[in-house]
Amino acid sequence: KVGSEVKTLVPGDRVALEPGISCWQCDYCKGGRYNLCPESKGLGSPPVHGCLANQVVHPADLCFKLPDNVSLEEGAMCEPLSVGVHACRRANIGPETNVLIMGSGPIGLVTMLAARAFGAPRIVIVDVDDYRLSVAKKLGADNIVKVSTNLQDIAEEVEKIQKAMGTGIDVSFDCAGFNKTMSTALSATRAGGKVCLVGMGHREMTVPLTPAAASF
Repeated sequence: KVGSEVKTLVPGDRVALEPGISCWQCDYCKGGRYNLCPESKGLGSPPVHGCLANQVVHPADLCFKLPDNVSLEEGAMCEPLSVGVHACRRANIGPETNVLIMGSGPIGLVTMLAARAFGAPRIVIVDVDDYRLSVAKKLGADNIVKVSTNLQDIAEEVEKIQKAMGTGIDVSFDCAGFNKTMSTALSATRAGGKVCLVGMGHREMTVPLTPAAASF
């Protein structure tokens, strides 16, 4: 159903939802960066309920009509895919950018797909789980590296990652957001490269910023 004032949608339309509901009035919203709105409410972010339900009420402005050739399942992936696209835009991924991705969960995988679409010639993806790495390989990762959760292994694993890349790592995306993954990314990326934090596994992280500042 649609409200009486809704002009852009009709009953039966298939849509993808933007799950972040912003205030539309603050400077961030007016400047087009509504994702930074301090009053934003996200579906599934406590105390706001998620939309694992048969019906959900949502603002029409945040419902985007799907083309006939896009399924509802694909439409549901638009929002997580946009995370990968945004990360690649921020890092200026292009045909000469070799990419390392820490974490091959859903966000790591969509970031990998986005990086490939942006033209990245070589992508290495890292995880602790064999199955996730196998999925990444099937989806087009050039190489995969299995790592541990032990901080003491960073130096050895950085060497393995750099060997798997075979050339300098220009951009690293940390799609897990843990102390170890960020420290590994900072150590593995070439001097003058970029490290982009995408995942948020820890609320606070302890990372070697001083050595990183000397290199980046």
